[in-house]
Amino acid sequence: MSESIFTKIINRDIPANIVYENDDVIAFEDISPKAPVHILVVPKKPIATINDAVVEDAELLGKIILAAAEIAKSKGIAERGYRLVINCNEEGGQSVFHIHCHLIGGKKLSWNPD
Repeated sequence: MSESIFTKIINRDIPANIVYENDDVIAFEDISPKAPVHILVVPKKPIATINDAVVEDAELLGKIILAAAEIAKSKGIAERGYRLVINCNEEGGQSVFHIHCHLIGGKKLSWNPD
């Protein structure tokens, strides 16, 4: 897998507004937010798509979800509600081929998957 923009953020080669980080996961604000809160939660391990995840990645994938829940609490949106989205491949809306979870909230969300 070639180095993605997310790998460059993880390595601090390019700046990002990082809101959460631990040994396995990093989270930062989306540069083109779709809601008042739009955070990308990214594993530090480079996995191109969710289709490329293997059984050994199960714990890491769980850590992404738990990190998103923790961030939602810290952003004050956990009680009102939020959405977690993982896009897969081009037709699924994935534009950066390093799996990541969109944490979206801070307003009433509708369902419009185009």
